[in-house]
Amino acid sequence: MNHTTETTENNCKRGKVMSVLSLIVEIHGMILAIIWEILVATYRSLIPIPKKPVKGEVVLVTGAGNGLGREIALLYASKGATAVCLDIDEEHNKETVEIAKNLGYCKAYHYTCDVTDCAKVHAVVDRIKEEVGEVTILINNAGIMPTRLFHEQTKEQIEQTFNVNLLGYHWTIKAILPSMLKDKRGHIVSISSLCGFEGMPHLVPYCSSKFGVRGLMSSLRRELDFHEQFYIKTTALYPYYMDTGLLKKPNIRFPTLMPILKPSDVAKCVMECQRRDVLERMIPKEFAILHKIITVLPHEAEKIFVKFFNTYLESD
Repeated sequence: MNHTTETTENNCKRGKVMSVLSLIVEIHGMILAIIWEILVATYRSLIPIPKKPVKGEVVLVTGAGNGLGREIALLYASKGATAVCLDIDEEHNKETVEIAKNLGYCKAYHYTCDVTDCAKVHAVVDRIKEEVGEVTILINNAGIMPTRLFHEQTKEQIEQTFNVNLLGYHWTIKAILPSMLKDKRGHIVSISSLCGFEGMPHLVPYCSSKFGVRGLMSSLRRELDFHEQFYIKTTALYPYYMDTGLLKKPNIRFPTLMPILKPSDVAKCVMECQRRDVLERMIPKEFAILHKIITVLPHEAEKIFVKFFNTYLESD
């Protein structure tokens, strides 16, 4: 009896030792893998991966009726992709397609849809599959930006901001992701904003929705990685203020240092990041330095720093 008990205890000790040794080996392996990936990332920051071709891809762009969405759609069409323009504004969306065709880009189509309506999004995606083909690149761009004091924003304005800027992104991804998973290829791009990293006065619901886009893309990437669905690429982009219809009363203390961006320039960056499989990027990328400074400052010091730059949108 004692011999059996002693043998059992020894086996338990050996099992614990082996578990500890196995854990140590696993930790060492993890550290080496992390170091390797850091080296690869450093190398890629100096020598980026080659651009993927987009010719023949079916690119769905939401909010394509004007501004950044229009520029993105035209840019992809110019590279031989099929540009599928989606917008609630039928007139301006048609205009985008007409511009594309006048420039000689024949593979451009327009569809009218309210991205806040999940059922309508699924229905229009089904139509696109039948009439154009499976969407291989989704670019979520549709957005609105009410600019006023938080307590002055109506319930309807706040709900619509989240419906367009955040839930609309969910509905398009939900409608298109299954076919991407089936085909084991696809790229999902979502346009957020620098306001997805830092809150701004007069833009409380807008900033909240853009923080949500950041969370959506981060969680989606983690879920795809967890299930080893690495063949689906994701890109989240955070542009600074752009010269579009959304930007009404900008106040910028240092316009030379922090100029308002042209939608055409941002569109080029969007395509560049998508074609190089960039996971996320601020536009311009130098703003990441300012963000890192702000995140390490105590709150009172942060207020001084932000007040010095004095960049915001005035309330309507």
